[in-house]
Amino acid sequence: MKRNREEIISQILSICMDGAIKTRVVYQANLNFKTVEPYLDLLVKNNLLEVQNGKKKLYETTKKGENLLKAMDNVNRLVDI
Repeated sequence: MKRNREEIISQILSICMDGAIKTRVVYQANLNFKTVEPYLDLLVKNNLLEVQNGKKKLYETTKKGENLLKAMDNVNRLVDI
């Protein structure tokens, strides 16, 4: 079954809660490098993820991203009832 955009965004935000490199996001979200790039760009652009530049780029969920993730979880819980 195909996942929708919101499910993928929610999963990426969750994976990046404690920081994650792109490879970890790709494998844990079951995406490929070509597919994950637009999502990461969108989330960074909207201040839902921040990038820590070091040896490797580390993506970390921001407070705004955490709030969105909680809101999405609440909506999913209400719809699943």
